Amino acid sequence: MSHLPQIDYDTASPEVRAAHDEEVRLRGRMTNMKRTLLHSPVAHRIYAEWFTLRAELNPVVSDREIWIFSHAISKAAKSKIAITFFRRALINKGFDPDALAFSNNEALLDAFGRAIVADSNAVPAELWAGLKERYETKVLVDLIAFAGIMLATAVFNNVVEVEFDPELEAFAESAGSA
Repeated sequence: MSHLPQIDYDTASPEVRAAHDEEVRLRGRMTNMKRTLLHSPVAHRIYAEWFTLRAELNPVVSDREIWIFSHAISKAAKSKIAITFFRRALINKGFDPDALAFSNNEALLDAFGRAIVADSNAVPAELWAGLKERYETKVLVDLIAFAGIMLATAVFNNVVEVEFDPELEAFAESAGSA
């Protein structure tokens, strides 16, 4: 059970309702995490910068690469909601998240995502060498900032114990859908 409630749209302030409506307009849906974050429109806006950084990384980092990177961060952070969100993204595009054959770039991003969560003070030198060989500095800055928001999302979901979104159930690791 979640430690914090989701907003009640009908009794929410005009500011919260406006932020809710804008989120639905921009992304077409409202997750349980966002409904919880919306108690603070500022917190919601900060977490939504994930989408801004994703846009900055595109097309240098493909959708599949970003999903693999985000999935690796989510797995390392043990965030069921975030893991399942990216499993759904992969499955909906025809990929089996339990049997992915990684390209060199995908393997690099998977390892980097796991390393960031394992010990951000000790990202292996060989990972840094591969990243610097592949990406320009601006892309690396955006990628690391993106990872920070991804990790913050996992932490928020874990700490609050946000209720699992029903539409994700079929994509959960235990669902056997992949």
